[in-house]
Amino acid sequence: MTVAITLTDLRKTYPRSWASPPFEALKGISLTVDEGEVFGFIGPNGAGKSTAIKILTGVMFPSAGSAKLFGIDVAQPEARRGLGYVPENPSLPDYLTPMEILGMGLSLHGRKPANPAAHCLRWLERFELAEVANKVVRGFSKGMAQRTALAHAMAVEPRLLILDEPLSGLDPIGRRDVVDILSEYRRQGGTIFLTSHVLHDVERLADRFGLIHKGELRAVRAPAELAGEADKVLVRSQGPAAIPGMIAETGGRWVIEVARTQLWPTLHALDQAGHALIEIKPSLSLETAFLHFVKGD
Repeated sequence: MTVAITLTDLRKTYPRSWASPPFEALKGISLTVDEGEVFGFIGPNGAGKSTAIKILTGVMFPSAGSAKLFGIDVAQPEARRGLGYVPENPSLPDYLTPMEILGMGLSLHGRKPANPAAHCLRWLERFELAEVANKVVRGFSKGMAQRTALAHAMAVEPRLLILDEPLSGLDPIGRRDVVDILSEYRRQGGTIFLTSHVLHDVERLADRFGLIHKGELRAVRAPAELAGEADKVLVRSQGPAAIPGMIAETGGRWVIEVARTQLWPTLHALDQAGHALIEIKPSLSLETAFLHFVKGD
């Protein structure tokens, strides 16, 4: 299997003033992301996520170690051919239109669809931007600018997407639409490396996630592994009255957290109490794991 991203003992140290010691933002990170994989890179603010992405996209050089895209060192411009990148705060030329921005992206990446205008318009339609396709982006809201940047990244038909907080500034409908588009890209074999503070969406999209904290990669897991690590489960049901330990929710629903060893006795008690089972899920989520590592320090 082709490896899309390779980080080997990646380190980055920022110099400080004469009165402050240097700051080590990345402390020897090593990981690989396979082609066709969605990898969620999560961590608190200042953990080193954006620094790693800046190195991957060639914006800055590492202090030590190496970073490669499809086997090519990121210092080589060829490594970024076919790379779609969306920063957290896209800086778009405000005198251009979305159609011009997407067309510029095609030229820079050497993409030559049969009908470039129709190709660009199709992606603008996917991101609900067709009505402003020929209006300059000056004055666009943050959400519209974010969608324009995402459409630009997708229009070049990338083999790798690097997304730094791609859902930032989007309303709930926009977030859902973007997640759907990224899910489709994933099903078609695309590779995604993303950071996001919306952990629920990372859980939905990612095949694996890496948790970085204070410049160190603390854990690499698949969401399914979290379920295996959970020693408790949440049971949600609907019924006339609670059994001991249940907490009331809206609409006659109840929830209880029990040890795995007590799951079957609990289900039997719910059945005897006339409850209808709604769901059973592990109590350990990506958000729980995130808080565990961060608060553990």
